[in-house]
Amino acid sequence: MSTADAAETIAIPRERAKVKVAKKRGANLWMLLAIFLLIIFCLFPFYWLVNTSLKTGADLSSAKLFPPHPTLANYKSVLKFGDFQKTLRNSAIVSLSTTVLALLVGSFAAYALARLRFRFKFLLLALILSITTFPPITIAAPMFKLWTDIGLFNTIPGLIIPYLTFTLPLSIYILVSFFREIPKDLEEAALVDGATRFQAFRKVVVPLAAPGLATAGILVFIFAWNEFLLAITLTSSPTARTVPAEIAFFTGSTQFEQPLGTISAASVIISIPLILLVLLFQKRIVAGLTAGAVKG
Repeated sequence: MSTADAAETIAIPRERAKVKVAKKRGANLWMLLAIFLLIIFCLFPFYWLVNTSLKTGADLSSAKLFPPHPTLANYKSVLKFGDFQKTLRNSAIVSLSTTVLALLVGSFAAYALARLRFRFKFLLLALILSITTFPPITIAAPMFKLWTDIGLFNTIPGLIIPYLTFTLPLSIYILVSFFREIPKDLEEAALVDGATRFQAFRKVVVPLAAPGLATAGILVFIFAWNEFLLAITLTSSPTARTVPAEIAFFTGSTQFEQPLGTISAASVIISIPLILLVLLFQKRIVAGLTAGAVKG
C-alpha cells in the first residue's frame, strides 16, 4: 500500500467522525430549541397573569406584552382586603390539616396493604384508586344537603372531611408502591432487637419512605389548596371559605368594572406557596414519583 492510499484510508474515518459530531451537535441544538419553546409555552400563561396583575384602569384592556405603566396597586388592594386575609388563613388551615390527616391515615393503610396478605387485595387497591377519578360535582349537592342538616355547612371541618375523601386514596396508592420497595429484612432486624411493630414502622420504615411521604403530601396539599367546587358549594361566607372560592366573589370599584387586576394579583399570591413548595422539595418529588420504576 502506497503512502497516499494509507493517508486516504486514515482520512475517511476521520471525516465520518466529524460528520457524526456535526449531526450530534445539530440534534442537540434542535433539542435545546424544542425545550426552550416548551418552557415558553408552559410559562407564558403565568407570565400573562403577572402582566395583568401589574395593570390598572385603561391598561387592563391593552394586550401589550409588557404593562405600559406597571404598578403594585392591585397587590396592595388585595392584601389590605380583610376577607382575603381571612380566607388565605382558612386555606392554610384546611390544606395543612388535610395533608397531615391524609399522610397519617394513608401511611398506616398503605403499610397494611403493602405487607399483609389477604384475598382481593388488588381489587381493594383498584377500588381505592378509582375514588380519585370520581367527579366531585356528583356529590356536591347531596353533601350540601347533608352538611346543612348536621351543622357542618360553612365550617372548616366541613371542608376537611370531603377533601380527605379524594386525597386519602391518592396518598394510599402512592405510599403502597413505595412501601413495597422497602426490604422486609430491615423491619425483621428491628423486631429481633426488641422493637415493637409500631416502633419498627415509625423508626425504620417511615424515615426510608420520606421521599414517598413528601410526594404524597405535596400532591395532597396542592389539591386542597386549589380545590374550588366543594369550597364554593359548602361555604357561604369568609368564615370558612378558602381563597379560590373567595376570588370568585371579587368585585370592581363599580358594578360595571371587571376586577381583572385584583383577581390576577390574588391568583399570583396564592400561586407563590405552591411554587416555593415544589422548588424546595423537587428532589424528593422526583424520587417519590420514580420509586419502584426501576428494579435494582
